[in-house]
Amino acid sequence: MRTVISWTDRIPEADGAGNKTAVNDIAFRPDGTQLIAAVGNRVFVYDAAVGDLIHSLKGHKDTVYCVAYSRDGKRFASGGADKTVIIWTTKAEGILKYQHSDSIQCIAYNPITQQLASATASDFGLWSPEQKSVSKHRIPSKVLCCSWTNDGHHLALGHLNGQISIRSKAGEEKLSIKRTAPVWTLAWNPSRDEPFDILAVGCWDQTLSFYHLSGKPIGRDRTLGFDPCSIGYFSNGEYICIGGSDRKVSLWTKEGVKLTTISEMDDWVWAVRQRPKQNFVAVGTNDGTITMYQLIFSTVHGLYQDQYAYRDYMTDVIIQQLVTEKKLRIRCKDYVKKIAIYKDRLAVQLPDRITIYELYYDDSYEMKHKLKERIMKKLECNLLVVTSMHIVLCQEKKLQLYNFMGGRQREWVLESVIRYIKVVGGPVDREALLVGLKNGSVLKIFIDNPFPIQLIRLNSPVRCLDLSASRMKLAVVDENANCLVYHLKNKELIFQESNANSIAWNTEYEDMLCFSGNGVLNIKTGTFPVHQQKLQGFVVGFKGSKIFCLHFVAMHTIDVPQSASLYRYLEKKDYSNAYKIACLGVTENDWRTLAIQALSGLNFNIARKAFIRIRDVRYLELLNKIQMEQRGPDVDDHLFLAEIYAYQGKYKEAATYFASAGHEHRAIEMYADLKMWDEAKQICPNDENLKDLIRRQAQWAEDTGEWQEAAKMWFEAGDFMKAIKIMGDRGWLDTLIDVCRQLNKTEVAGIRECGSYFRKHGIHHYAKEAYLKINDLKSLMGLHVEMLKWDEAFQLLETKPEFAEEVYLPYAEWLALNDRFDEAQEAFKKANKPLLALRMIEQLAFNGVCERRYKDAAYYFWKLAHENLRIVQNQDDGDGNAISYEESQKRLERFHACYLKSELYFAYHFVHRYKEVPFTSQDPYHLFHCARYLLMSLTKGEAPMGISKLNIILALAKLGKQLQAYKLARTAYEKLQHYVVPKSMMDHLDLATIVIRSKPFTDQNDLLPICYRCSFTNPLLHQYGDWCTNCLAPFVRSFHSFEHLPLVEFKMQSKISSEEALRVINSPNELASGHKKADANDGWKQHETEGVQVLSFGGDDGGVPDELNMDDPFQCMLMNLETGTGQKGYQPLEVSMEMLKTFKADDIFVINWGGEIRPKFYRNMVPDVAIALCKECNHFFHEEDFDFECLKKGGCPFCGK
Repeated sequence: MRTVISWTDRIPEADGAGNKTAVNDIAFRPDGTQLIAAVGNRVFVYDAAVGDLIHSLKGHKDTVYCVAYSRDGKRFASGGADKTVIIWTTKAEGILKYQHSDSIQCIAYNPITQQLASATASDFGLWSPEQKSVSKHRIPSKVLCCSWTNDGHHLALGHLNGQISIRSKAGEEKLSIKRTAPVWTLAWNPSRDEPFDILAVGCWDQTLSFYHLSGKPIGRDRTLGFDPCSIGYFSNGEYICIGGSDRKVSLWTKEGVKLTTISEMDDWVWAVRQRPKQNFVAVGTNDGTITMYQLIFSTVHGLYQDQYAYRDYMTDVIIQQLVTEKKLRIRCKDYVKKIAIYKDRLAVQLPDRITIYELYYDDSYEMKHKLKERIMKKLECNLLVVTSMHIVLCQEKKLQLYNFMGGRQREWVLESVIRYIKVVGGPVDREALLVGLKNGSVLKIFIDNPFPIQLIRLNSPVRCLDLSASRMKLAVVDENANCLVYHLKNKELIFQESNANSIAWNTEYEDMLCFSGNGVLNIKTGTFPVHQQKLQGFVVGFKGSKIFCLHFVAMHTIDVPQSASLYRYLEKKDYSNAYKIACLGVTENDWRTLAIQALSGLNFNIARKAFIRIRDVRYLELLNKIQMEQRGPDVDDHLFLAEIYAYQGKYKEAATYFASAGHEHRAIEMYADLKMWDEAKQICPNDENLKDLIRRQAQWAEDTGEWQEAAKMWFEAGDFMKAIKIMGDRGWLDTLIDVCRQLNKTEVAGIRECGSYFRKHGIHHYAKEAYLKINDLKSLMGLHVEMLKWDEAFQLLETKPEFAEEVYLPYAEWLALNDRFDEAQEAFKKANKPLLALRMIEQLAFNGVCERRYKDAAYYFWKLAHENLRIVQNQDDGDGNAISYEESQKRLERFHACYLKSELYFAYHFVHRYKEVPFTSQDPYHLFHCARYLLMSLTKGEAPMGISKLNIILALAKLGKQLQAYKLARTAYEKLQHYVVPKSMMDHLDLATIVIRSKPFTDQNDLLPICYRCSFTNPLLHQYGDWCTNCLAPFVRSFHSFEHLPLVEFKMQSKISSEEALRVINSPNELASGHKKADANDGWKQHETEGVQVLSFGGDDGGVPDELNMDDPFQCMLMNLETGTGQKGYQPLEVSMEMLKTFKADDIFVINWGGEIRPKFYRNMVPDVAIALCKECNHFFHEEDFDFECLKKGGCPFCGK
């Protein structure tokens, strides 16, 4: 570091008697443009750049002791012996004045606010523009100095009695530090990067000390050797400038380590201040001198290959790995004067010693250092060099060699001043030095040899020099900025260039050097032209593809592209040097270019190294293959070149070389692998190879998703099935029909496959065309069925009746899916699958019950009964097998069970609707009889699934109450008490049960049923079943109104067969003709009650009237019928043939199921009551109801026939 005086001003004597006017204090404007100084009783304002006096302000009546600038630079203040503080503007106008009781010793502006602190011998005050008065605080001792912290929260006061008082910005004392001598100067570190506030204190016990804001001292006191009068921080708090009684201004580190002397003055130094943000220091002395110094920091550094060591903060050494950018800091805690580095040795010259460090790397490859030796001598030198075991000091013409113990071992006195010195390597303890002299000589000195060796001699002084890696070439830059390169073997000048200021050989490549000058970097490789690019600074090292450049005090690493040199060597086919250049650092593409060109030049060694570098396994496999083939006989370079060109993508050249080597098949294989089908086809020798090529092309098209191309290729190759599969899978039906039409009829499998795809996609006419082309009628029939073309299927069936099952079975399933179950049943039969029809009906019946469609369920149970009866009658199980007697009986039982269920579900349908539908058109009498029929039919045994006795009884209770059958209603409500009913109905039922008890415990006589067999009046409800309680004859009911009909069952005498009886009944001529009109005395009486016509038999006492005509033998049998307790069960009346012939044909009804079930014969006892019998389901109806329902619904109310 050196200092330069920027400007100086000497204040003239005040009285001309030799009394000097001292400069008591100075301060800079925050932007550094102005300097103010307290001189005598005036305030001087200077231009800080050139030292011109701008203003001389006279506002004080006595000596001015202190000045200070505000943080915004708009005001400054001054205070002095006249006890006055004056606030000035930048235009040198005084705007405010306030006073203390004693002379003003120091002032300081808060760095954050506009608050101004002023201190005297007895108090200190705090003023700010916002307040009108100055707040003053008493102090125990005279204040000599003051300073604010960076954040403006605390103020430090230094007292004459040695006390340091830390105050808040309101003036309250926070803590006190006691010193033994007056505290003449103090300052807070201005750096905001510090973790805490640090106070530097200069006492007149000739010490420098540091304190935390908490009052804790930092380290020990530093002995100065003089009384400090002013302390000023420099370079944002990194250094401290101190001036005092020693008449010097010295530079110290922020830790208190003395670095150097900035200047020596003629008298005491009262004020030292740094110019803001610049390396300038202003000094004010007791003899009235104001001087501005510029501090120039020189670069102290050393370089060995990619290890760069440089000085930092004047006391630290940083070793930087220029390639990895890793850094290591060594804290020397003293002024670093010189640095030298060589391999793992680092030499640092301090003021009184030289320290040797050893560098090494730990397991994590982090750079470390350890102290090797200390040479405890003060050695002066111009240049410092270190070797493995020695240091070399350069002093003008002299070189001195010292070992690490400090012993001088050798000395060389040269003929001229040394301008440049460098260690160029060598064995340990025998290293060589390269020395350049002012007289132009370049010497090589071995440290174990006292005699220098002259390499060359120039005509001008040496500025810079370097030796190549092989030590065979020397590069020199002389004082005239010429770059000269010599071959040391013959001392021949091999290269020369001007405008150079520094030079460096590439440490990893012999024929490459770089030099800089005039802002240009020049790179010379071999015999090629110089490559130039812009550069700031000068080069100091060159390693691989990285150039190390020093610009001012910063070292930069520049990546130099080596591609240009690489391609120049490749043009000359110099693959060896090209490889060396590539090893310095090129891109992956450059490595690939080198590898491919070396391979094309059949330099397999270089090619292998390059391909390994870029990890190209494919080319490495090719090299292995070529080298294996080289070991065999008949080696043909054309074949190798063909493979190389093929790998490079030059397929046409590769094919040419394959052909010239006689391997056309390999060319075809290459084109096929590359999917270059047209080129491959051009060189195919025959049709068989061409077809095989087309197949490969088709397979490739499939793999890549080019399905149209694949189908076309497969068709051309004759693989019709693969082409058809591709088209069919992708729905290209128009293309597929064209293919189908092009196929010969002998291609049955292909055409059938086409038909299956048309069939799959629902194109009926295409599929039909395909099947007809090969006369595949079975598939055609399946097509019609699958496409639901039933008319065409039945038309084809006429010519091929053997396909009946294939048609009718799916037809039946289709009908069933479309709710055409009756037609489906017939279709199942035509398909010879009656069991399937039976299962369908069973499922339909079950579904009807589950879905509460009880009328539908009744119909399907009736169909089940009918089917079981048909099986028994046909004695066939549906699959063409005869059934056994046991199976026949089971079927009959099944018939009766299903028939009964059909009747129950049919009746329950009306009860369910009455419960679910709020309003119904059904006659209440019909519903009443329906509910009675159900309840009496379900007296014994469990009710079928879905039929609720609760709903039946509930309906019976409501209808009984409505029709005045109170006894029945009361019984029904009492029964409901034993059932679990929904909670929402409980209150209603309880109320209805209580209300019904208020009604007469009788039923309306007109509702009581009379047995037409025994003329007994039955109760409305009893527990025996739906038959007469007197004669046990079952009631025969109309399955519309559910009233019991005047029908009496009879049977023929055992000697008369059923067939003979049926023959007579079916022959009207053998029976009595016409109806006998009932006269007035035939025992029947008719009357009307509440609008209801009632027909009753007998007199008022219920007996048979005397006037009843008893000519009818059947009537006589009824009158003589044994009933009551003596009766042995129910038996129909037995009728002879003669009696049968007396019956009128219209009065006889026969239920004839056929087969093993004997017919049942009934006689209408009231011919005026017209009765109809459905011949399909054998259910009775009132003729009027039956006719009306047939007209309304088109069939029987029960079975729909």
